[in-house]
Amino acid sequence: MADRPPGPGRPRVAIVGAGIGGLAAALFLRDAGVDAVVYEQSAEITAAGAGILMTPNAVRLVRRLGLAGPFAARAVRLEQAWEFRRWETGEVLFVQEMGDLCARLYGEAMYTAHRGHLIGLIADAVPPEMLRLSCRVTGVRDDGDGVELTYVPGGGPPERARYDAVIGADGIHSQLRELVTEAAVPEFSGDCAFRCLLPASAVPEFGRRPVQTLWLGPGRHFVHYPVSAGKLVNVVAIVPAGDWRDESWVADGRVEGLAAEFVGWDDRIGALIAAATETKRWALYDRSPLPRWTRGRLTLLGDAAHAMLPYHGQGANQAFEDAVVLGLALRGVSAAEVPGALLRYEEIRRPRASRVQEMSHGRRDSNHLPDGPEQRRRDAAFAKRAPLRDNAWLYAYDAEAEARRALGLDR
Repeated sequence: MADRPPGPGRPRVAIVGAGIGGLAAALFLRDAGVDAVVYEQSAEITAAGAGILMTPNAVRLVRRLGLAGPFAARAVRLEQAWEFRRWETGEVLFVQEMGDLCARLYGEAMYTAHRGHLIGLIADAVPPEMLRLSCRVTGVRDDGDGVELTYVPGGGPPERARYDAVIGADGIHSQLRELVTEAAVPEFSGDCAFRCLLPASAVPEFGRRPVQTLWLGPGRHFVHYPVSAGKLVNVVAIVPAGDWRDESWVADGRVEGLAAEFVGWDDRIGALIAAATETKRWALYDRSPLPRWTRGRLTLLGDAAHAMLPYHGQGANQAFEDAVVLGLALRGVSAAEVPGALLRYEEIRRPRASRVQEMSHGRRDSNHLPDGPEQRRRDAAFAKRAPLRDNAWLYAYDAEAEARRALGLDR
């Protein structure tokens, strides 16, 4: 496939990886007048995973891409973002109202969505000429004046293309990350996650409500919420991993194994698990923030830059923030100015993403307290919480406005 010539005076950017972050970056770069091409080794754009939480800091960016209407039609607007319940009795420990209050505070509501629907929505907005499917990137060489990308298209011989920058958006197991920095060795959390998508028709009404419900118990917790305009219910259960060490979102688990983890819990948990016919299972590894994201004309984005545990549901949201800031940082720059622009992108994004990353690994111990004095103190403290306002730094954040301010761009 012939590479299209660059536009007059525009830098050319290659994005490696067609996940949420890579595809969103392609759209924001296009809007910034930058020529971008996305390389994806799969023959089609698919999504591992199931349900995701989309918080106001990312929903406003979906809107700025012009996708808010179709997104909302396929997602579920949460009326309660969190409903914490006690594992054995179902006693409600805390409820965080959302809906209109969230929209008034932060300008956008909070949603749950199917990851595949979100990726499909973004991919449909990317012009076909910006996508290189069935192209596996095998080499990246930065010679100072540009970057030579080597890739294998389909089953053919290797080909090369030259760009002014390469963006590593190749996920949690990024191959490009090692070209930028030495990543910390992943630390096994001791936990694994089971994930199921259940047909809403097979789920009791309790599980179909527009609520994210978290059941907290000794050593584990159980989460469920509707997705896909209410047609499916997403279940995620975090439990001790035992011998399981596979960090793959597509590895098959056993429903019987999931059910065994929640024997003795409230009967409503059992009813949800009984609706499952299959489950995925993956081990959870923690990663420390990277000391750098950028080297020369190569930078990182999304999970490649800041893979985080799922306890705050911010992985996709932070990738959206990366994407809009990258687009603004490269807006109007020349090819010679690209390395400096990538450093400015990192300077804006890395401190915030690192804070979210560190916050995400701090919630595990609180969620999994054994019954006893600490657990009772935690439960009592829920009544004093005001997380919507406590999390204003996270949800009220406007990544586009912050980047414009930091970069000195006109509004």
